Amino acid sequence: MQFSPAAAVEPDEVLSDPVLEKRARSISEGLRCLVCRNESIDESNAPLARDLRILVRERLVEGDADDEVIEFVVARYGEYVLLKPNSGGSNLVLWLSGPAMLLIAGGVGLAFLRRRSRSVDASSQGLSADEQARLEEILKE
Repeated sequence: MQFSPAAAVEPDEVLSDPVLEKRARSISEGLRCLVCRNESIDESNAPLARDLRILVRERLVEGDADDEVIEFVVARYGEYVLLKPNSGGSNLVLWLSGPAMLLIAGGVGLAFLRRRSRSVDASSQGLSADEQARLEEILKE
C-alpha cells in the first residue's frame, strides 16, 4: 500500500486499479478546492473536496478520458475550479490586460513628461521686447 503524506485522500476513496488511481490523483492535483481556495482537492480535507475526488473517480471508472473528466467538472463548477486556468478564449483578455495597462500607463507617463519639458523650455526663453516694454510701463505706475 502506498501513502502520500500531503494527500487528503481517504482509504475508502482509493481505486483498486492502480492505473486509474494514478490518473485520478493526477486530475485531482489540478482541480482547486472551492472551499479552501488555493489547495487542490487532492490535498484538501473539506467535504466538498472529498465529493469532487469521488466524482473524478466515478467518471474514470465509467470510462471517461482525463480531459472529459476535467471538462465535466469545469462545466459543473466553472473555470475557477482549475488551479491553472486556460490561457485561451475569454481568459486571453485577462492574461493580456495587465501588460496592456502597463504599456498604456507608460505611454501616458511619457507623453506627460514630454509635454511638461516642452512647456518649461518655452517659458524659460524670457520676455519679448513688447512684453518687456509693457512690464516697465506697469512698474512705473
